[in-house]
Amino acid sequence: MLVVASANGKVGIQAAMEVLRAGGSALDAVEAGVRVVESNPEDHTVGLGGLPNLLGEVELDASIMDGATLAAGAVGALQGVEHPISVARRVMEELPHVLLVGAGAARFAAEMGFERRDLLTEEARRAWEERLRQAGGDQSLQRYTAAMRRWAKLAADPERPNETVNFIARDGRGNLAVGVSTSGWAWKYPGRLGDSPVIGAGNYADNRYGAGACTGRGEMAIRAATARSIVLYLKQGMSLEDACREAYRDLADLVDPYAGPFSLIAVDRAGRHLGVSNRPGATYVAMTAEMDEPVEAPRLVMNV
Repeated sequence: MLVVASANGKVGIQAAMEVLRAGGSALDAVEAGVRVVESNPEDHTVGLGGLPNLLGEVELDASIMDGATLAAGAVGALQGVEHPISVARRVMEELPHVLLVGAGAARFAAEMGFERRDLLTEEARRAWEERLRQAGGDQSLQRYTAAMRRWAKLAADPERPNETVNFIARDGRGNLAVGVSTSGWAWKYPGRLGDSPVIGAGNYADNRYGAGACTGRGEMAIRAATARSIVLYLKQGMSLEDACREAYRDLADLVDPYAGPFSLIAVDRAGRHLGVSNRPGATYVAMTAEMDEPVEAPRLVMNV
């Protein structure tokens, strides 16, 4: 049994492992781990306390995938629900669809009994107002909707990581699952979706070969189908490291004026795991059933 997560998943990795130890599925484990991070107001890249879009609205994206069946569920631009990972799982289980966004995702969450709450914390609100002032705007930006595209460029902050929480689990039956959740690019254009709710871009799992999950500049992962690419390179017989290197070569070929931090975690079908980043010093966490505490390991550094 194994759980691997991005560094910000450390607060939830014990919860995920307890699910596996109790005989739960890999799907159950990734959902449990992600939920802890979504409820952490100190993490401004996921769930409660996530940094808002240009209008000061917290929009959340999440997806989950079952490596045994390739079933998947996802939500995007979801407002007012603390646990988009659980809504994504209900999409997978209750609907003939994979992805719901915006008002439709919120409607479905209400139908499934998820409580609504204000996700914008005071700290996140202050950060939003300060960034708008730096960009030459103010908290009345919603009046400037005709020029919103201009503000999206002015407010873009390449120094602020566009993080996501990634979880990959392998249960006692050898099944893989992946879960990802994020509040997305800080100060984004309303309705923007990154890679997190896009199956194959930010998230992919297939028991036969392995699994991958991404965080960082989501538009790049969408264009290169990065998570799916890792799994396909594993299918071709590459080692885990070589599969990740090839995925990074694909990313390096992209022309992107907003290119910035990009990281991924990956697990092969044998349970070998790896974290990769273009940021020196970046880490990820991993835990097996025999461990009392997770280990925080350095990511292999590759350029994009």
